Amino acid sequence: MHVPQKREIRPRTEWQAMAELPTRHGTFKTHVFRGTNGEEHVALVFGEVGGKREVPVRVHSECITSEVFGSLKCDCKEQLDAAMAEVAQRGFGAILYLRQEGRGIGLTNKIRAYALQQRGHDTVDANRLLGLPDDSREYDCARDMLEFLEIESVRLLTNNPMKVSALRELGVEVDSREGVIVTPNAFSAGYLEAKRLRMDHFLPDRAQCAVNDAE
Repeated sequence: MHVPQKREIRPRTEWQAMAELPTRHGTFKTHVFRGTNGEEHVALVFGEVGGKREVPVRVHSECITSEVFGSLKCDCKEQLDAAMAEVAQRGFGAILYLRQEGRGIGLTNKIRAYALQQRGHDTVDANRLLGLPDDSREYDCARDMLEFLEIESVRLLTNNPMKVSALRELGVEVDSREGVIVTPNAFSAGYLEAKRLRMDHFLPDRAQCAVNDAE
């Protein structure tokens, strides 16, 4: 007698609402989704993306310190702005804005990690001293949002190789990766260098940048 295998039914990210949002880069269609834990994610869609391949897509995690308060400790706000400009310039694409503050550790732990960084620890060691993973983000919601938008494959706008592999493991077809490089400042240079050296991000070598600037 054949006994059917029990199938795991994964929870889905659910679409909630849509309206047009005028920005300085142009007008985006703003889709709001509710995640499996009740969090609200956003897809900013420019132009027509349904049924298309190699769609420029930025999967961007929330950074309230940079994007709202103007912190200079990271490049998150600049990356978001650059990605929106790039998508608008190409005439189509999407920004998936995920509510995963501090690489998934939340705002409280992010500020605790900042305090440790003030004592000389880099971003990786600060998380580990708190007993937290280097990066605890999950991308199931991004996969669900791409499926809803009927995007066939993506040209991922990221410096993070782990993001590429994580999406591919979820079944997202990533055709290629393009960097989103912004000029570091005195506060963010060390943070970006730690991501390059210890998290394998595709970022310019800080020492080489200094040589190029001098020339």
